[in-house]
Amino acid sequence: MTRIPPASTVEPAPGSRQLARGITATWWYTVTAVLFIELMLVGAWTGIAAAVDLRGGVLLVVGLGGVVWCASTLLLLLDYRHRLEAGPGVEWRRLVLPFAVAVAYGGTAGLLVGSWELAGMPIVQFFVLLRWPRGVRVRVVVAATVVLVGLAVIDTAADGFGVGIPWWLPIVYAAMLPGMTVSSLWWWDVLVTLDRARASEARLAATQERLRVATDVHDLQGHHLQVIALQLELAERLLPVDAPAGMEQLRAARVSVDEARQGTRDLATRFRSVPLGDELANARDLLGAAGLDVEARIATDANAAPAADLGPVIRETTTNVLRHGGGERARLVLERTRDGWRYEIANGVTDGDGGADDVEDGHGGSGLEGVRRRIADAGGTLDVRRDADEFVVVVTVPSAGEGGR
Repeated sequence: MTRIPPASTVEPAPGSRQLARGITATWWYTVTAVLFIELMLVGAWTGIAAAVDLRGGVLLVVGLGGVVWCASTLLLLLDYRHRLEAGPGVEWRRLVLPFAVAVAYGGTAGLLVGSWELAGMPIVQFFVLLRWPRGVRVRVVVAATVVLVGLAVIDTAADGFGVGIPWWLPIVYAAMLPGMTVSSLWWWDVLVTLDRARASEARLAATQERLRVATDVHDLQGHHLQVIALQLELAERLLPVDAPAGMEQLRAARVSVDEARQGTRDLATRFRSVPLGDELANARDLLGAAGLDVEARIATDANAAPAADLGPVIRETTTNVLRHGGGERARLVLERTRDGWRYEIANGVTDGDGGADDVEDGHGGSGLEGVRRRIADAGGTLDVRRDADEFVVVVTVPSAGEGGR
């Protein structure tokens, strides 16, 4: 059947990655639940076979054959997971092997044990595990339950086992098998639906964001380009008759170009900005992925801190720790102070590890010197120190709107 390629290449957010992991875990839970139900029934029938006929061949067919049948249903479950519900028809060629195993096991084991229910159970389970269209599955489950209960009633009426099994026990098992199987598949379908809704929501959000960016760029550039065009046209008319006035219009057009360029920069900066809470979460995840034991103390209102000043600082200092830091631990702190915000990053260092000297010497590119200049422009302070076993960078900045900018 035709498969649909991924519709979005947007990098998934941490929440979506968590949901994807949860869906995978739910899938294996579904497979385990269905196989457990089937193996439990095979064990029960093997016990009945042992009570009816202790010959090794009978036990081998019922027990070992039952395990092979359970393994064949795994092919049905895999097909159930990957088949598109809207796909046309059914790929019966993929189902030939599990259907043949179900018929062979049911017919042989049912004949040896003398049970119609055992003969029909694998075949009925085969049809229950197929991915039917909406509205059809309920009818299939009802029909499967009726068939199995009817076969169980026939076995009970004929007393085909003769081993003193309560008459109601085969009927209960017959009634439970289709329902329990479908309930597990239904839970998997619910998680798939939620995942598709999450993906659709992410694509819609990305589309809306692109439309918003396009609108803002159009409004900004359209306005400035229109003004520049008018100024240049006026300068072209004035230069032959009034050169000073024409030159004034050219200077005005140049100013308009600078304004358009600055507006574009501001627009790009606004769209590139990331909430400070996300910056700190990314820094914590990066340090943790590098094998460091990270202690994080982040204010609950971290997004209120000046992201334009602290965001680049967080990225730069995190990079310095990853490139030059040593030890096995790190500490991230962002807290409010009386007149602003205090950011601290520290990592445990060992003798010979890169630390303050490396960064100050410029081994880390612009390093902390660039951080120092940025913080100074924002009206804040930068303190770098190396203790006995720790390299610490402390940055303080005023609250938004109170800096030197």
